[in-house]
Amino acid sequence: MSTIAYDSGAVLGRHLQRIRHAPGVVILTQTMPITMLLFFGYVFGSALAMPGEEYRAFLVPGLLAATATGGIMTGMFQASQDVQRGVMDRFRTMPMSRVAVPLGQTLADLLTTAIGMVPLLLVGLAVGWRLDGGVLDALAAFGLLLLFRFASAWVGTYLGLLIRNEEAAGQLGSVTFVLPLLSNAYIPTDGMPGWLRTVAEWNPISALATAVRELFGQAAPAANNAWPVAHPVAGSVLWSLALLVLFVPLAVRTYTTSGK
Repeated sequence: MSTIAYDSGAVLGRHLQRIRHAPGVVILTQTMPITMLLFFGYVFGSALAMPGEEYRAFLVPGLLAATATGGIMTGMFQASQDVQRGVMDRFRTMPMSRVAVPLGQTLADLLTTAIGMVPLLLVGLAVGWRLDGGVLDALAAFGLLLLFRFASAWVGTYLGLLIRNEEAAGQLGSVTFVLPLLSNAYIPTDGMPGWLRTVAEWNPISALATAVRELFGQAAPAANNAWPVAHPVAGSVLWSLALLVLFVPLAVRTYTTSGK
């Protein structure tokens, strides 16, 4: 265990240095939600039944959930870049834990995301979002966001190790922007057609966005929602754990065997 911790810490440090010298992907994924908040909040807010400020308050938790999902894109791009440039091959020749390499990458992503959420929250406060729940509930909301980001980073890391090409990963990563559109992150699901509403409410992002809204003191979900949205905190935890149980072993095994 101490070897895993030491090796993971070394890989974590390497990724933080990498982000400092080439911050492009991180800057894109962290500034995009702010751009969308300002654009959607002031353009779409006037077109929905919600007044502008109420819609912006609804939108901030959804954008936080979308940010948590961004771990798929960053994990996929960074892992595929390391594979294509031979970094993973060099790691495999070193006497270090096989878990440490993907774990260090996902921990670095988690740390930068936690810091990167602060500007979005500050802009959200400036445009009308308020933290109406208690401090413990707010901490629980941020805990759910980081747990889901950690899980999504493992998904991205596995896909990046599988794709092994940074250009292809970059193109596929852009598709992940569609995932929040098929959820309640940006608009309520009440007005969607029946089949689309079902798809949106079983989207893990919907459970996460609803849980964050509930913990921040906004309206509770309706009883006729799908189970993950009707029980959003439990749904978010279960979705995150399911992703971790599935993709952590897949990522570690793919990293271990891809050089053979």
